Amino acid sequence: MHPYDYDLFVIGGGSGGVRAARISAGHGARVGLCEESRLGGTCVIRGCVPKKLMVFASQFSEAFEDAAGYGWSVGEARFDWPALVAAKEKEITRLEGVYGRLLEGAGVTVHEGRGRLIDAHTVEVGERRFTAKTILVAVGGRPTKLDIPGAELGIISDDAFDLPEQPKELLIVGGGYIAVEFAGIFNGLGTKVTVAYRRDRILRGFDEDVRRVVDAGMRERGVDIRTQVCPARLDRADDGRIEVTFTDDSTARYDQVFFATGRSPYVGDLGLEAAGVTLGRGGRIEVDDDSRTSVENIFAVGDVTDRIQLTPVALAEGHAFADTQYGGMPRQASHDNVPSAVFSQPPAASVGLAEHEARERCEALDVYRSEFTPMRYTLAGRGEKALMKLLVDRDSDRVLGLHVVGPDAGEIVQGFAVAVRAGLTKADFDRTIGIHPTSAEELVTMRVPVDPAT
Repeated sequence: MHPYDYDLFVIGGGSGGVRAARISAGHGARVGLCEESRLGGTCVIRGCVPKKLMVFASQFSEAFEDAAGYGWSVGEARFDWPALVAAKEKEITRLEGVYGRLLEGAGVTVHEGRGRLIDAHTVEVGERRFTAKTILVAVGGRPTKLDIPGAELGIISDDAFDLPEQPKELLIVGGGYIAVEFAGIFNGLGTKVTVAYRRDRILRGFDEDVRRVVDAGMRERGVDIRTQVCPARLDRADDGRIEVTFTDDSTARYDQVFFATGRSPYVGDLGLEAAGVTLGRGGRIEVDDDSRTSVENIFAVGDVTDRIQLTPVALAEGHAFADTQYGGMPRQASHDNVPSAVFSQPPAASVGLAEHEARERCEALDVYRSEFTPMRYTLAGRGEKALMKLLVDRDSDRVLGLHVVGPDAGEIVQGFAVAVRAGLTKADFDRTIGIHPTSAEELVTMRVPVDPAT
């Protein structure tokens, strides 16, 4: 007889929760999981996957324009928004089924509904209660809106994938990666896009050169970026559109207003306080390096902990949890040198430190930077610049940061992330033969640091 219904009960069927459940079951644990919406969570259903599909769709307009420079004659192109939405839905439904089959194949029992902690060993799902020796919270995060009058008239990223009609004019509020990615998507699909951001430049926290080059590329593509301003109120206008009054007292009307103003841990009505789980800033669940909360048998992984809000990080945390608790292989997920990409237009990707971070940690820093027009743009007549940048600790010669803006930035940095994580030096980069002609060869051919004053 077992004292509990399950060895492990997972609250949340997103990337981190599914990985933890599946691997734990593979190690022999009796696992239950609940999900209130659709298996796959933010990434599969309303995040990474549908967003990347829409990025692909939006890039065709630019490709059609560039084709003429290479001798192609392209006829009139028309875009069908409902067709894209339907194709996207078909793909994420397929992936949702894959997640379900993976859990079923591993022996995980799935319950539909939002889980709520009754105590440290009991989870309530609808009208049923389940007991578990260990509980893992993996409920992720949710988009937030500005607290302004009329905010209910605006949409969030969850809504943007399934709009019944493509907006002709769109205001995106915010300047982070979600804002710039959706600005590129809708702009590429033919929507007139304005970005309003309360700070001086988009992508706060990223390397300054990355911010500058992405900003310039977006503006060149026609995105209207307004900085140091944000909406103060939203009203429904007589024509059915949304009238926005900005903090500088200017007004404008849009078909849709899209709030990309951050995400918060989805901890409402989870019963965490009743179970004794400590919450931190913004409602995040505080955990140690083993993803353990303040309650001995309750753990948390993914965005709900607000460590690094990236799907691969949630996967790594969930896998490490399962191996440690049930696989006899104690280990921790590393949060150092995590590569990331912004699927903006132009795209950007980074691994390691930004320049302002590196200067705080190094007594002497060498900066290698190259800006050039990618070869694919030469015959197309585009003057847009790509960026390749290395940050090197002069004393150790170790590469501390690597940043790319331009075509295939994410693909390039994924490979170089191995080198940065391995602690390779600038000399190691210099000894590597470049592949010519490619943009990425710049990262192994830059020899002279830039003047700090430039």
